[in-house]
Order: sequence, then C-alpha cells, then structure tokens
Amino acid sequence: MPRNPVPVVSDSDRAVMESWLRAPSTPAGLVRRARIVLLAAEGLGTNDIVERVGATKPTVIAWRNRYLAEGLAGLDDRDKPGRPAQIDDLDIVNATLAPPPAELGITHWSSRILGKQLGISNVTVAKIWKRWGLKPWKLETFKFSTDPELEAKVRDVVGLYLDPPEKAVVLSIDEKSQIQALDRTAPMLPIRPDLAQRWTHDYKRNGTTTLFAALEIATGKVTQACYPRHRSDEFLLFLKKVVKAYPRIDLHIVVDNYATHKHPTVNAWLAKNPRVTLHFTPTSGSWMNMVEIFFGIITRQAIRRGVFHSVTELQAAITRFIDAWNENCHPFTWTKTADEILPHATGGQRTSFTRH
Repeated sequence: MPRNPVPVVSDSDRAVMESWLRAPSTPAGLVRRARIVLLAAEGLGTNDIVERVGATKPTVIAWRNRYLAEGLAGLDDRDKPGRPAQIDDLDIVNATLAPPPAELGITHWSSRILGKQLGISNVTVAKIWKRWGLKPWKLETFKFSTDPELEAKVRDVVGLYLDPPEKAVVLSIDEKSQIQALDRTAPMLPIRPDLAQRWTHDYKRNGTTTLFAALEIATGKVTQACYPRHRSDEFLLFLKKVVKAYPRIDLHIVVDNYATHKHPTVNAWLAKNPRVTLHFTPTSGSWMNMVEIFFGIITRQAIRRGVFHSVTELQAAITRFIDAWNENCHPFTWTKTADEILPHATGGQRTSFTRH
C-alpha cells in the first residue's frame, strides 16, 4: 500500500459521512473518523489532516486504512482485544421491538436515538436492522373484514382464480374513479446525469375521469372505458361493452361490494343475461380483485407523472397505455388457496398473487 493512499469515496458513502458531520447527535469519534476519510479523499496528506482534525498521526493513518480496507463498516466502533462484547444482535432487536420510553417523547426508534440510548454507533444499529429486516420508520395499514359471508366469498373468488370453469371467461372488473387531469404550472425539467426529472409542486386541475377496466384473468388482456361519473348507469354501460367484447360465452366477473354493482337496474339486466354471473369479494376485501394490480401499474407508469391539459388528453393517455399493454399482456397468477388465506383474512394479508 502506498505511504499516503488516497481513498476513493463513493457518492453514497460521501452522503452518509456528510450527514454524520451535520447531525448534532453523531458521536464525536464517528465525526472525527468521517472528517479524516473525507479530507484524505481530497488528497490531503497525513500531516495536514493531523493539523485540521487535531488527531495523532497513528489515528489518522489507522482510520484512513480502515476505510480503504472495509469501507463505512470500518469506521464503526469495535470491542478492544480481549474485552467481551457488551451488546449483541438480540439485545438490539429486543430494544427495537420495545416502545421508546415515554420521556423521550417519540413514537418509534431511529438508529441514532437507539444507538445513543444503548451507547453504540447508529451504524451498528442500522446494520443489525438490515440484517434482521427491521424497519421502525415504516408504517402499513390493514382493515379487518367483518363480512358474515367471508369464507364463502373467499372460496368463491379464489376458486375462480385457481380453477376457472371450462368454456367460460373469468374477468375482474372495477372502477378507478376521480382520476385527475393535472397540468403543472411550469414545464417539467428533464432527467440529467445525477439529477432526477423535476416538476413544480403546484398544479392546475383540468377535470376528472373514471376508468372502468375488465382484466381477463387467463391472459391479462384489459377492456376499458372512461366515463365522467361512476354510477350504476355507467357500470351497466360498461358491462354491456364487456359482453359485446366476449360474445356467445359464459362470463364470470369478480367485482367488489360497491353499491352500484348491486343496483336494481343492474340486477334486472343480469336476470335477462344469464351467461353473465357476478362474484363479489368480501367486505373490505377489494384487494382480492385482481384488476387492482393493473390499476397500480397504470397509475405508476402512465398517470401519476403525466401532464394533461384536459380530460381528453388524460383519456387518450389511458387508451394508449392499455393498447400497448394488450399488445404484450400477461396474466397475474394467484398463488394462495382459500385455506391459506382464511386464517389471515382478518389481519390484512394481501400477498396472494405473483406477476408472470
């Protein structure tokens, strides 16, 4: 190794070390080590770093070489030779799972606060959190299903996905309502090296539309229509469009419990069209409607970052995306049986499909 090797610091490592320098809660020792490495990366020699940091030569050389050999992990505190470890993974995991003391006035742990509480580096805490898959900053929601017909509906819908009836088509239908045609107050700035695409935080509303979509379970093909509202009238119009797209074949359609799906006019039409059967997901179980997966995809890829000067432009963008989707469509494969789902049905488990 050269006498004064210059560390090559990645952008991510530099960002971490600079955050240590800014944070008042960072242990003084960790701040000093980060400064040593960052100054060495600028090409400063050992004597210059000693003068700026106020450390000894052996200290500067040791931490510079430690970073060269191990990266950020090398800057962490270590037990001295012969000294037994004071804290292990299980201690940190248990401390993380316990609520913070009331006197701290916080709702959940951060790596810095927990590290300070335990007298260890926040880097150590973060590494153990990663190792054990702990994310105290993350919060997810769930909702209990109180449907008295929960089991029957789960078995009905899952049965259609896993064992569809012969000589019939299974479809998943739902509405994505109130999609806004948003226009930004200034042109978007394009992506550049080291710069993300940017837009203004304020926007102009140019109206809304509702997307009705029918996902064919076997192929992933989508039939769609956009209407200004999502009443039973529009739902019935869309049902008629779907029936026209699939002539002379029985249709089994999965829908949620929205009132428009059970309107008397819809029921009257169904009575006259016996080849169409609606299957309802449980209350608070719309996640079982597989078209929701497609809604997530079109939102991320075509709607959320779109700029639309009118509802017509928004509807045209939706149609273009779905036309392109249907050219290369693929099914979403349901993988969980009803017996696997039901024990967790009141705990919000929603991972019952995979994408192929």
